[in-house]
Amino acid sequence: MSQTATNDVTAVPESSNKKPADVISISGPGHRSPQRASAAEGAPADDPASAGATQVFAVYGVEPEIQAYAMAKYSRSALSMKESLREINSQKAEKFLNTFYFQYGHRSIADLAHIALAIERLSILAAIELADEQRWDGQERSTRYQDFKKSGYFSPDFGDDAEARKLYCETLDFLFAEYEALSAHMTQHLISITPKPAEMKQEQYERTLKARAFDITRYLLPLATNTSLGEIVNARTLEMQVAHLLSHTHKEVRQLGESLKKAATGAAYDANSDSLRELVKQIKAAAPELGARAECELLREVRVAPTLVKYADPNPYEMETRRDLRQAARELMAHEQLAPSKAIVDLLDEEPLEIEIATTLLYEHCHFSYRQIRQSVQVAGERRRREIIDLGLRHRGKHDEMLRGFRAGQQFRFDILMDIGGFRDMHRHRRCIQIMQQSTTQHGYEMLLDVEDAGMRGRFEFAMRRAQAAVEKIAKSASTEAEENSQYAIPLAYRKRALFKMDFAEVAYISELRTTPAGHVSYRNVAYAMYEAVARKYPILAKYFRVHDVTAPVDLLQR
Repeated sequence: MSQTATNDVTAVPESSNKKPADVISISGPGHRSPQRASAAEGAPADDPASAGATQVFAVYGVEPEIQAYAMAKYSRSALSMKESLREINSQKAEKFLNTFYFQYGHRSIADLAHIALAIERLSILAAIELADEQRWDGQERSTRYQDFKKSGYFSPDFGDDAEARKLYCETLDFLFAEYEALSAHMTQHLISITPKPAEMKQEQYERTLKARAFDITRYLLPLATNTSLGEIVNARTLEMQVAHLLSHTHKEVRQLGESLKKAATGAAYDANSDSLRELVKQIKAAAPELGARAECELLREVRVAPTLVKYADPNPYEMETRRDLRQAARELMAHEQLAPSKAIVDLLDEEPLEIEIATTLLYEHCHFSYRQIRQSVQVAGERRRREIIDLGLRHRGKHDEMLRGFRAGQQFRFDILMDIGGFRDMHRHRRCIQIMQQSTTQHGYEMLLDVEDAGMRGRFEFAMRRAQAAVEKIAKSASTEAEENSQYAIPLAYRKRALFKMDFAEVAYISELRTTPAGHVSYRNVAYAMYEAVARKYPILAKYFRVHDVTAPVDLLQR
């Protein structure tokens, strides 16, 4: 007679004589009874597991690297978490991590150390590069809910080129002045056409319409605009993120990589330091010896990742491959003209994997559409395709991940052309592969009908033309990194290309989330176009999308 295994999950009653689990008690096969688990068998007397109960508890007050060490011990020791933390110290953790992480290459250990970082007063351009990491969690300052007129902007190093610096500053000062003027004008325009409901408070009414106005006027903000963001990452992701930033084309982004490295390996900010200092002061006044001990324990310097990130350096694989692929893209597309785009969203056809990889590797190093590049890759022949793929791997080191361009084979691939402001919102979707092209003025800009309705079309278009002229002039100047510096003056209204690769679930998710009436019209249109493209190609799947009709009138007071 066979016996069916069962796991019964029940809360342990307070009246039970057994030692209770911290959260739940699970009995059944695989969970030994108290009678069979004894100290003689190796179970520590103070270990709750000796009572046969599954233990679940949150851990607080442990530095990230110490926590990573303690969790990694599960695979190398029978000690419990509490025992591991009691016997550990920072020197022992550093020795362990140096041995297993760096010498033996057990890099998953760094996944266990999670670090919270605040990055303030960086440009939107740098923030986009920082956020271009699939394995992070973060939030950036919103151009919808905040007024950026007092944010200021980043000024790159123009060296001795005073003329380029002057043009740059004049252009950005002009854009910020126009942003402030248009924000005020659009707010009043929206108030004039939107009656306030009797039940809505005046403060809420004005705040909501201001947010709608910021949605429109953010198009004038340049990529140099200062912003702030917070991120939470594990140490392995941070190490790779830092290496990527240190390898970047823009000086500001490289300096950001250095700052992140210093923040992780240097002293961390303690939000409780002021109250703890006051407490130590009071203890010292009452008991000097005890106060000295409290000072050592409570006010000690904490470093969140002194070991795991210290070897993050510029990545030769990334830098040398970028140089080679840029040259390959220039050569292959030398005689091609940038074709005007017929659609903001292009759902790509299936193709042989080697063609996809070769095309994708070149995609981020030019401004051509995926279809234009693919056509050239196909015409170039099999030998040239293999050479391009070889370029993507020629400089790869022993511990380097393959470039993002090799993440190929997804069913749904969209070549998307949209304004930079809207792209920043789409950029937050992490469950897909995103490959960005650099920002440019070559694809033109977006202008919302609201601007025209408010009688500001001519003024807006003049601002865009002036910005574009300045960008092109700065790019041709003699200053170091002239082309990179010019990109900071590009307003968020200008369009850029990005390749999005994903599965069906992610297409449905983006289409559903980003078509809601509360969203910005830019990405609402993009998300709806994604849905339409899938519905045309796979009509039987269309009914599974829960999208909102983007052509329906929007209540400006609904957020």
